[in-house]
Amino acid sequence: MAPSPIFWASIQSAAINGISNILAQVIAAQRDDSPFVIDWVPVVQFFVLAIISTPPNFLWQEFLESTFPAYHIAPTKAAIASASANNEKELDAEAREGRLVEPRLNKTNTAIKTLLDQTVGAALNTLLFLTFTHGVRAGMAHRGPAGYADPARSLNFLLSGQAFRPEGVEWALVRAKTQREFLPILKAGWAFWPFVSLVNFVFLTSVEARNLVGSLAGLGWGIYMSLFAGN
Repeated sequence: MAPSPIFWASIQSAAINGISNILAQVIAAQRDDSPFVIDWVPVVQFFVLAIISTPPNFLWQEFLESTFPAYHIAPTKAAIASASANNEKELDAEAREGRLVEPRLNKTNTAIKTLLDQTVGAALNTLLFLTFTHGVRAGMAHRGPAGYADPARSLNFLLSGQAFRPEGVEWALVRAKTQREFLPILKAGWAFWPFVSLVNFVFLTSVEARNLVGSLAGLGWGIYMSLFAGN
């Protein structure tokens, strides 16, 4: 049985998320005028975040498209002209050649989808990102500072079986940080993601293609969020 589109979308998004974090580490090293040493811990954190967040986002996009289709079937201009002129011969010719109807962008549905995606969808994604990031960082707070300067140590830390300690997470503190940072990140996203949504909804018809474009756009956004999470 072939893997589902959601599986491939999750792997694709996870790879791009991991790459975005590595690029963010390169930028941070240049900004701080320090040598670049890859830290695998945040790379894996962003990889896992994508694995968790992509399936519900994929289903969300499928729901939006099935509920508010981007295109509807409408008569072509030529068919309307022929019908207005009562030109049965031309209508028959257009029918044989498949020129009677054409897909046409539904502007109302596109506006509704964009609005829902940038309110409900954006809010849930921001909430997931902040809760996951602060929760995981709290659960890994026991990590020694020496591991940050050695890729092998950061990898060993991840493979130790003790990298994440649930008992180290103070959920009240995670909730407080999430509430404090929620609106700033949501507003920052509104300067970027509505344009991506419009491109997706207007020019692309499949959820798979939209996920790919969203993932590629997320490369730049992931760098920003990696730098944000590192502060």
